[in-house]
Amino acid sequence: MLKQRIITALWLIPIVLGAIFLLPANYFAWALVPVFLIAAKEWGSFIDPSCNVTQWSFTATLSLLLIALNLAVPVDVLWFKGQLHPMFLAIITIGVFWWIVSIGLVFSFPKSASIWKKSPMLKSMFGQLTLIPCFTSLIALKSLSSNVHPYYGGTLVFLVLLVVWATDTGAYFAGRKLGKHKLMPSVSPAKTLEGLVGGLITSMVVVAGIMYVAPEQELGLLIVVTLITALASAFGDLSESMFKRAANIKDSGTILPGHGGILDRIDSLTAALPVFTFIYIAMWM
Repeated sequence: MLKQRIITALWLIPIVLGAIFLLPANYFAWALVPVFLIAAKEWGSFIDPSCNVTQWSFTATLSLLLIALNLAVPVDVLWFKGQLHPMFLAIITIGVFWWIVSIGLVFSFPKSASIWKKSPMLKSMFGQLTLIPCFTSLIALKSLSSNVHPYYGGTLVFLVLLVVWATDTGAYFAGRKLGKHKLMPSVSPAKTLEGLVGGLITSMVVVAGIMYVAPEQELGLLIVVTLITALASAFGDLSESMFKRAANIKDSGTILPGHGGILDRIDSLTAALPVFTFIYIAMWM
C-alpha cells in the first residue's frame, strides 16, 4: 500500500504543480471540470451506493453547473478593480457558511445523520455545497495572476496546498507517535486530538517559509490565517469521513492507487480553499 501511495504521488504531484503554475487561468478553469466530475461521481455513491442512476444524475447536474459557471463568468472578467465577480463571491461565501454547518453536523454525528442519511436531496445539496465553492475558489485564486506577476495566483493555490499537506503530515506522525485521545471516534476512529494539534503545529512550518521569502508579511495575521485554514482542512477531512461512514464506504473511489478516489485526495481542500479565499478577499487584499 505504501509503495503504491508513493508511486501515485510521484506522478500526481508534477501534474498538479504543472497545472497550477503553467496552465493559463482560462485553461485551468476548464481542466478542473473533469476532475470535479470524477469527484461528483464519487459523491454520488454517498447519496446512494447501490444506484448508478442516482450517481450519474448527480454527476450530470454538477457538470451542467460547472460548465455554466465557466461560461457565465469567464476568467477575464472574474476580477475587476480588485473585486471578485459577485457570483463567485456569493458562492464562496455560501461555501464558508456551509462549512460552519458541516462542523455542527460532524460534532453531532451520528445523531445529525438522522436528518440527512435517508434524504438523497439533502446529500445531493451537501455535495454541491462541498464541491462548487472549492471549484470557484481554485479559479478565483489562480486567476489573480497577471502579466506583471504571472505566478501569483498559482502561488496562492500552492500555499493552500502546502498548509493542507503540512497539516495532514503532522497529524499523521503526531497521531501515530503520541495519539491517545480520540478526536471524533464516531466519525473517524483513527484520528486523535494529539494528531490534530501536531498538524496545526506543523502548519507553522509554512508560516516560517513565507516569512523567510516575504518578511514584509504581517506575522500575526499570517499565523491566524494559516491556523484557520489548517483547521478547515481537518474538518473537510472529517466531513468526508462522516458521509463515507454513513454510506458504509471505506474509500470514495479507486482511481488513485494507494490513495483511493479523487474525493479522498481533495477532501481537506474542499474546506480549506473556500475558507482561505474568503479570508484572503476580506482581510489580505
